[in-house]
Amino acid sequence: MAEYASSALSRAVETDSSSRSTAGRLFAPGHLGELTGLVPFELVDAVLEETRGVQRRLRALPSRVGVYFLLAMCLFPEAGYLLVWQKLTASLTALPVVTPTAKALRDLRRRVGGAPMQRLFEVLSGPLAQPTTPGVRFGAYRIVSFDGCSSLKAPGTIRNRAWLGSPGHGGYPLLELMTLVETGTRALIGAVFGPTSEGETGYARRLLYPLTPDMLVLWDKGFDSNAFLAQVSATGAQVLGRLRSNRRTPVLATLTDGSYLSMIGSLRIRIIEARVTVICVDGTTFTGTYRLATTLTDARRHPAAALIRLYHQRREHESAYYALRHTIMQGRILRSGDPAGLEQEMWSVLTLYQLLRTVMVDAAESRPGTDPDRCSFSLALHAARDLVIQPRDAPGTITGLVATIGHRILAALLPSRRPRVSTRKVKSPISRYNERLDDGRPDRSRIITDLDITLLPPPPTLPATSRDERPMTAADRRRQHQVLALLHQNPHRPWKARDIAHHLGDVTLNTMYRQLSRWAASQLIREIRPGVYTAEPISAALLPSAQRP
Repeated sequence: MAEYASSALSRAVETDSSSRSTAGRLFAPGHLGELTGLVPFELVDAVLEETRGVQRRLRALPSRVGVYFLLAMCLFPEAGYLLVWQKLTASLTALPVVTPTAKALRDLRRRVGGAPMQRLFEVLSGPLAQPTTPGVRFGAYRIVSFDGCSSLKAPGTIRNRAWLGSPGHGGYPLLELMTLVETGTRALIGAVFGPTSEGETGYARRLLYPLTPDMLVLWDKGFDSNAFLAQVSATGAQVLGRLRSNRRTPVLATLTDGSYLSMIGSLRIRIIEARVTVICVDGTTFTGTYRLATTLTDARRHPAAALIRLYHQRREHESAYYALRHTIMQGRILRSGDPAGLEQEMWSVLTLYQLLRTVMVDAAESRPGTDPDRCSFSLALHAARDLVIQPRDAPGTITGLVATIGHRILAALLPSRRPRVSTRKVKSPISRYNERLDDGRPDRSRIITDLDITLLPPPPTLPATSRDERPMTAADRRRQHQVLALLHQNPHRPWKARDIAHHLGDVTLNTMYRQLSRWAASQLIREIRPGVYTAEPISAALLPSAQRP
């Protein structure tokens, strides 16, 4: 049975003479217009065979047709199954095409499953830009970013609620999507999704495998845990992320540009604190404070002001989610009423998004010096929709994989990106951000004419509310005596904070750095260079009784 299906499959991929990129007979509806050049029959067949999705007998609706139908379902989110099928077959007037029922198309979805769509996304995902493409690199590093989206809504069926849970306000179940994006092109390098209960950092840990040493990772507040920072650093990638306001870090050494070296966990980092004043075209101004941590510790090669300006690129991730949720999905909830269908649908829409980004980057790179930011995602989407419905063998059709879409994009390039600011508007009355205090931004979008960046000096001491200014506990006092005794056993030896923490065994490295820095400031010990300490002559009253003469 399987051998018969394979033989029939190989015969059915013969290209029909009346259509440049559509297979004949039962496989004719298996296309995606001009985007078929990026998702050719051979690729879909290989993915189906790898995931064991090839039909065991030749059906009126083969599995390959099902893959293209799933992509078309995301291309036309406003249409039902039968209307999507009509759009797929609208340009196949010269070929006999089967007319299925809505139930047959639902059964086709179930038969294909989610594994082929996930594998297809994995094949197509990844960075798209060449090293010379404008706006994608910072020096030797490709700029990428982590961010999550928790506003994707699923139908409120019993099975969906059992998987995703129910929001406290009783609305639609929400799906959490976490992606790793190439910020210069907004292409998807990787994606995971599931219930919101796992949290953004938990999902981000599952996206560390694509990171390489030539990448600089940007992220917002909330990703600065010690363990996650260490895991990202272990991949060899560099980091530039925002710290939470209550995060306390020791000052190990002040650099020439006003930033300072510090430690988070066992990782040496550089902290940049700056006050940024935004000046708008109408004279409106507002000020914000940024506190960034980076593993780029060389202040001469990577000045603090340049990193502050670079961090703005993280907002490109928001544009990627806007294109996904509003431009493709048109703000609609997902179709599927069960977890298996939701997974299949999500992989399909992510694949379609990556295909459109690929077309846009190819179009931009065909004209040297063109920034991919100038390519319109809406235009690419509507051109792709048009070319599914319209015959592709019309006189004057441009040859090439995605030539028509690319030419339409280049014919209507957007103006060069201008810096601008917009207020944050919360539209949902039940949003958790509905009562957020005014952040000082203007009430409507405005063009930015200038940025005034003032680097802030490191704090001389930690605030009185921090642990460093609280009265010493018995455990802290005992640890201080242990450290003093250890240093005075060999007063000429330079002790690294790591060695002292290892010797004590009951203290984290971050706590050890903080306490040693404070004791050095109070002249109990001497810091001979950043993170390295030696003994200072002290009063015998401070030594433990066992060490007194």
